[in-house]
Amino acid sequence: MIIKSVIIIAFILIIISLGSALFHLVNRKNKEHSQKTVKSLTFRITLSIVLFIFIFIAVATGMFKPHGLGVKMHSQNPVNTDPLNK
Repeated sequence: MIIKSVIIIAFILIIISLGSALFHLVNRKNKEHSQKTVKSLTFRITLSIVLFIFIFIAVATGMFKPHGLGVKMHSQNPVNTDPLNK
């Protein structure tokens, strides 16, 4: 449950950072707003990369088990397409 909470908080921070960058981009009046846009986007990219690595490690160590269509598709028996091998 704690892992899901961390992931949700990270996604919320990514969206807030993206909104901040959009705000500074639209209201750009001087060089300072341009720097704030760059800092917001850099923070978002960094947070996205850290979140991706965290999810990858959580799945690889078994702390987080994916569920959904991908797992159901991989757990089904493969269809035999070779007519000679029945």
